[in-house]
Amino acid sequence: MATLADTFLADLDELSDNEAEIPADNNVDAADMDEDVDGDLADLENLNYDDLDSVSKLQQTQRYIDIVQKVEEALKKGSDVTIQGVDLEDDPEYQLIVECNALSVDIENEIVIIHNFIRDKYRLKFPELESLVHHPIDYARVVKKIGNEMDLTLVDLEGLLPSAIIMVVSVTASTTTGKPLPEEVLSKTIEACDRALTLDSAKKNVLDFVESRMGYIAPNVSAIVGSAVAAKLMGTAGGLSALAKMPACNVQLLGAKKKNLAGFSTATSQFHVGYLEQTEIFQTTPPPLRMRACRLLAAKSTLAARVDSIRGDPSGKTGRTLKDEIHKKIERWQEPPPAKQPKPLPVPDSEPKKKRGGRRLRKMKERYAITDMRKLANRMQFGVPEESSLGDGLGEGYGMLGQAGSGKLRVSVGQSKLAAKVAKKFKERSYGSSGATSGLTSSLAFTPVQGIELTNPQAHAHQLGSGTQSTYFSETGTFSKIKRT
Repeated sequence: MATLADTFLADLDELSDNEAEIPADNNVDAADMDEDVDGDLADLENLNYDDLDSVSKLQQTQRYIDIVQKVEEALKKGSDVTIQGVDLEDDPEYQLIVECNALSVDIENEIVIIHNFIRDKYRLKFPELESLVHHPIDYARVVKKIGNEMDLTLVDLEGLLPSAIIMVVSVTASTTTGKPLPEEVLSKTIEACDRALTLDSAKKNVLDFVESRMGYIAPNVSAIVGSAVAAKLMGTAGGLSALAKMPACNVQLLGAKKKNLAGFSTATSQFHVGYLEQTEIFQTTPPPLRMRACRLLAAKSTLAARVDSIRGDPSGKTGRTLKDEIHKKIERWQEPPPAKQPKPLPVPDSEPKKKRGGRRLRKMKERYAITDMRKLANRMQFGVPEESSLGDGLGEGYGMLGQAGSGKLRVSVGQSKLAAKVAKKFKERSYGSSGATSGLTSSLAFTPVQGIELTNPQAHAHQLGSGTQSTYFSETGTFSKIKRT
């Protein structure tokens, strides 16, 4: 893997290539650029990447020293802040908070640079450690604790890492291909670890100072997420104005760390959650609803930050109102669904049906009236078992059918008046064939009363052979011609 020095040398090569592509006609700009590049090259060539002071310079700047000193004095003095009649932009306390926010970002970047320096040096000893411990401060603490020890069973890492990660680190260290570092390289690595821990301590002091002043700077955000989390959000975002301009989805991820579960279950691990995980609302929410609560917290915190950035509500009433809304929504999420209400039956129609009486209604009742056989099947005689279709009381019961003593299941049913009238009407009609004796005549007739009937086609011919009909419609008779004399 390329070291930090190789990376800078590659950048220098690209810089020289870009310098060669400058057009010749712009002599003034080219000359100025040559001077700048020569100055940068001189500075970069003077850098010694084996020396930590050449890489990390933040602690040597006067700005860092002054801000840290002011923060320590303010923490000793206390949080007595007078805000009456003083504009927020002109208040020196607010200006110090803004500088602290900017410094916290610089400290984060400086810690990353030192972390890369430590990894480059310690990779020869334990190359797998950087893939197991991702956080820079945890990595620095573990490197300082292990040192040049090859047997990690003699090193107590309890309190520095979770127990699961400690077990994985111990197992990996037993099979590593690394070798002990020289004393000079080890001393530089330990010095870099101390410097990273010192920067982390200074960052904590800065955040503590900002936290103590959050009730004055951002009262609404502090009312929702608390002063500690609000200070961390502001410090990571780079100030209250930067936090107000940030979308809610990015506020949710502020402070999120890359989690290495080392093959363990992800059921209880929360991903895509940063500092908002430390809020009281998030911790008191049931685990299945925590991601929804985190998104809601990020959205409301962004609104509160926008109110605080314009000093819209110094009393913090807006933040308390938003916090009450969050609590109500989370309580509403936990309510059981409403019980299914029984559907009431419709109101019975007690009014008489609007059906007129008369012959049609009587005929309809007679057509659908219950028969005598069905009446007997619906009755049961006391003390006498009824017969059934499958026997032994199984199947359809016959009731009192066949219990009159005859042993038959047939009951003589009287024909209704309507059926008799219909039968009489069909009998009056002639459904037989005509009296002709051609080859198309048939002795079968289809009637709706009895189905197929046998008839005599010659019967009608004998009836039509007498009287006047025989002269006009007789099949054997012909017209006669009478001669006049």
